[in-house]
Amino acid sequence: MPATDTSPAADAPVRPARARTTRRGWVRFAVALVLAVAAVFPLGWMLSGSFRTPDDVFSPSLLPAHPTLHNFSYVLTQVAFPRYLLNSLIVAVVVTVVALFFHSMAAYALARLRFPGRDTIFVLIFSTLLITFPVILVPLFLIVHTLGILDSYAGIIIPSIFNAFGIFLLRQFYLSLPRELEEAAIVDGCGYWRVYWKVILPLSRPVFAALAVLFFLANWNAFLWPMVVTTSTDLSLVQVGIAAFQQQHAADWNFSLAASTISALPTLGLFVIFQRRIVESIKTSGFK
Repeated sequence: MPATDTSPAADAPVRPARARTTRRGWVRFAVALVLAVAAVFPLGWMLSGSFRTPDDVFSPSLLPAHPTLHNFSYVLTQVAFPRYLLNSLIVAVVVTVVALFFHSMAAYALARLRFPGRDTIFVLIFSTLLITFPVILVPLFLIVHTLGILDSYAGIIIPSIFNAFGIFLLRQFYLSLPRELEEAAIVDGCGYWRVYWKVILPLSRPVFAALAVLFFLANWNAFLWPMVVTTSTDLSLVQVGIAAFQQQHAADWNFSLAASTISALPTLGLFVIFQRRIVESIKTSGFK
């Protein structure tokens, strides 16, 4: 007669693996939902407040009681806000284009060419990531003052071009490219410049797209350096303009929220369009 296992462990029901997986999935979904709500709520409140009247701006309801476009109309017509937007657009576009061009050349040299001190130069460039901007603010201001480009577009743009992260990301991407492509171009008679222009740049489009978004966002949202280097309101960027606008209309939060919404629209649009390319570029080329 076969023996029967009467231990408590044998009597306990076996928990299916699928049930544990489902429970773990629900926990992850709940955590992700809480984080998403915490991240999106300030943006939603800003958007809702930009359509509210002054009496309704501090209402606890999520939706405005009497939606109005007067806030946007006031910001765009009674304040030099279009000028601020134009200044930010000029600075962000110029810095992005120039930075991508020079960064790609520097990264190509550091990744594909062989010359004495190459690794030392890369380490020095990479080490600048450890230095925060307030540390170099005063020396940078003195250099710009000596060059005579204070309170000008050049004073805003030139110091913003160098970005060690861009050089680092492009270098890592170029290291992953097959060397056979470069060797085939050299066999066909191409020099380093033609290899860079005809082979490397066309292959750089994915990482260029990601870096272009990052550079544009960083310069569109720049505040500290544009505020320090400019004194003329005609050169104010949008974030500096919003800060001055909030000081002048401290009690009119509906106008401030409308100004913030207008300034956030280009950056949100760019991020929504290119978010997948940003993530893929960093995953495939950033950390090898």
